[in-house]
Amino acid sequence: MNPRAERLTVDDAWQRFHATKDGVARDWLVVHYASLVKFVAGRLSAGLPRRVETNDLVSAGVVGLVQAIDRYAPSAGVKFESYAVPRIRGAILDSLRALDWVPRSVRARSRQVEVAIAELQNELGRPATDAEIAERLKISADELHEWLSDVASSAIGPLDHIAMDSHAMPDASDFQRATNPDAAIESGELRRAMREAIRKLPDRERTTLLLYYEENLTFAQIGEVLDVTESRVSQIHAKAVLQMRGHLAAADFR
Repeated sequence: MNPRAERLTVDDAWQRFHATKDGVARDWLVVHYASLVKFVAGRLSAGLPRRVETNDLVSAGVVGLVQAIDRYAPSAGVKFESYAVPRIRGAILDSLRALDWVPRSVRARSRQVEVAIAELQNELGRPATDAEIAERLKISADELHEWLSDVASSAIGPLDHIAMDSHAMPDASDFQRATNPDAAIESGELRRAMREAIRKLPDRERTTLLLYYEENLTFAQIGEVLDVTESRVSQIHAKAVLQMRGHLAAADFR
């Protein structure tokens, strides 16, 4: 049955679904908000290996959308789009982790760069430059950029979940936080640690993260702002993620 056949309005569909959990109303809402899934899947697919099919991301995202529809409470005063996008993103991220598609060599390089960044930060009292990181790793700057390009496709982790939480209303807006006080406290502390870590990043890394996660710009659009190539933005993003991981590890958020 075509969920649009009854020509429901969004308000009608929500009212019917909340009153009776009607399957037709749920299907209508899934179709109506399907563009959210495509948006999130498209953003997350940028830079992933070709073997990771966008259709697989969309399928996982639909699961997150359905869960968001089932759990959404309009009385909380949060727009559904703001509530749903983090849950769609979370479902896609979970599916990517389950695939375990990142080669061991890339994981090893990611860890090496992360450790070098953290050590230099502690020694210098400031963020390390690319040249300093490359020297610590005993590789050239060009090799470091190649490493970061490889890491970029695997840089889906803590930062994405923190960004996800920053788009959601605190406390009662999320089912888990609403039913788990400890999770609510930890989430608040995590966001505070995140904001502090972002403030310590170099301008270019900080700008990249803010434009990507807060303004929803693509790497290509950020490249236009920074006057660099899309691939270079991908490298900057990967480096920023590794820097954030180091900050979070130091703060016992890992």
